[in-house]
Amino acid sequence: MVFNFDNQPDRRGMPGEKWGRYAGRDVLPLWVADMDFVIPEPIQKALSERVRHGIFGYTHPWPSLIDAVVSHLAQEYDWLINPDWLVWLPGVISGFNVACRCVGSEGDAVFTATPVYPPFFDIPKNCSRRLVQAYLTLADGIWQWDRAATQTAIDPRTRVFMLCNPHNPVGRVFTQEELRWIAELAEKRDLLICSDEIHCGLVLDKNKKHIPIATLDSQTAQRTVTLMAPSKTWNIPALYCAIAIIPNPQLRARFKHAMAGIVPEVNVLGFVAAEAAWREGEPWRRALIDYLRGNRDRVAQAVSAMPGLTLSLPEATYLAWIDCRATGIENPAEFFEQAGVGLSDGRFFGLPGFVRLNFGCTRATLDEALARMDKALRGR
Repeated sequence: MVFNFDNQPDRRGMPGEKWGRYAGRDVLPLWVADMDFVIPEPIQKALSERVRHGIFGYTHPWPSLIDAVVSHLAQEYDWLINPDWLVWLPGVISGFNVACRCVGSEGDAVFTATPVYPPFFDIPKNCSRRLVQAYLTLADGIWQWDRAATQTAIDPRTRVFMLCNPHNPVGRVFTQEELRWIAELAEKRDLLICSDEIHCGLVLDKNKKHIPIATLDSQTAQRTVTLMAPSKTWNIPALYCAIAIIPNPQLRARFKHAMAGIVPEVNVLGFVAAEAAWREGEPWRRALIDYLRGNRDRVAQAVSAMPGLTLSLPEATYLAWIDCRATGIENPAEFFEQAGVGLSDGRFFGLPGFVRLNFGCTRATLDEALARMDKALRGR
C-alpha cells in the first residue's frame, strides 16, 4: 500500500493552532506538535460512518474499542493488560494533573528532568505542589540522565516522578537499563511514576524499541500510571482521546476519585478514531515512520552545515531539539521567525538557547524552512 506524505493540504484557510499563529504572514509553522499529514483512510472512514449515523448520545467505551487497546499493547509491547486497568481521558496532560493529586498533600514535591514538554512545569502548581528538577546532560552526542543530580533533587517530600518517554523535546528512547534505574529509584524513595508515553508509536531508529516502564516488573507496575494516546502517532490530537493504564487497584480508585466532576468524558468521535487507529492504522504508521526517518536525516544534514547549530539525532518523535547557543543569538526562536520559520522556543522547555523544530511536514515545506534558516544565519 502506497501513502502520499508529500501531499500538502492547505491548512491556512482552516481554523487551527499550528498555521493560525502566523495567519497573513510568510512564516512556515514548524512549532506545535501536530503533523501536516492527512490521517489514515480507515480513521476517516470510521469517523464518516459514525457521523452519518446522526445520533450522538452519551457513550462509554465499548467492547471492541477496549479489545483494540488490549490487542495493540500485547502486539507492540508484549504487555498483557487487564481491561479493568484502563481509565479513559480526554488527554495525557489531564492525566498528569490527576496523578499528581492522587498522592501526598499540598506542599509536597513533584520531580521531572528538564528540558521537558512545557505543561510539566505547570502541573505541580495546578495541584499546590512544588516542582523539583534536574537537567538532562548531553554526553557523547546523546541526552542522558544526570543520576547524581536527580537523586539530589528528589527531596523527602517528593511524591511523584514525571517521566517523558520517548522524550519531548530531546527525542530519546530510554533503554531498559535507564528505565530500571528510574524504577529502582522510585522504589527506594517510594515515588509514584507517571509516565507520558504519547510518542511511543514514533520510534525512528530501527535498532530501538519503546519499553513501557510498567512492563519492567510487577513492583514497578504497581506504582506506575502510564499515559498513552493515538493522537501523536496518527495525527488526531484535536479528537481528544487518551488512556491511563493503572494496574494497582487502590491507585486506580484514587485516580478515578480525583477525576470525578472535573475531567470530562472522552468525545465519542475520539473513541471512534482511536479504535480505527489501533485496529487498522498500522500500515500507515509504518509508512509514516519511513517518511519521518527521511525527514529527520534531512534536518540533521542541513543543521550540521549551518553555522553555530548542533543537533543530537532524535531516536523518536518528529521533533528536533537544536542547540543554537554557539551562534550568540539572544533569542533564536525570534530570529528564525523573522526569517520566515516558526519554531518552538527552548525557554518554554526550561533551556534557553535551543529551538524545537517539528519535521512532521512535507519534504517541500521542510526543505524550504531549512533553506530559510541557513540563509538567515549566513546573512547575519
